[in-house]
Amino acid sequence: MAMRAALECARDAYARGEVPVGAVLTDPSGAIVARAANAPIATHDPTAHAEILTLRAAGRALGNYRLSGSTLYVTLEPCAMCVGALVHARIARLVFAAPDPKSGACGSALDLTASGAFNHRFEISRGVLYEESAALLKRFFAERR
Repeated sequence: MAMRAALECARDAYARGEVPVGAVLTDPSGAIVARAANAPIATHDPTAHAEILTLRAAGRALGNYRLSGSTLYVTLEPCAMCVGALVHARIARLVFAAPDPKSGACGSALDLTASGAFNHRFEISRGVLYEESAALLKRFFAERR
């Protein structure tokens, strides 16, 4: 299952001291095209969110920045930057595990996906493997307090 693969990426991020977020992009047939873990700390790059790194890898793998028909699985609700990238990539579907009440842009902190201003919309599924993803995030932040 693609969300399990995204959770493995999140565990990799956790092991490296990054906020444990992982993402996986599948093609229309469900085959995994790309995957990544959060890496802003290691790369000194505020845009190195798992979603962005996955989109970049998928674009290289497919030879196209348009990822039409694809599905992105991510362990945490995407932020505004990532939602913008998903719109530009023309993904078909977003599946995320845990909501992000502080910066989630798919309905938690704000909802950019409901905006009629964008020229592309995608389907959204929420809560897939919520408990496992939320527990990993809670453990990570508890260890840092």
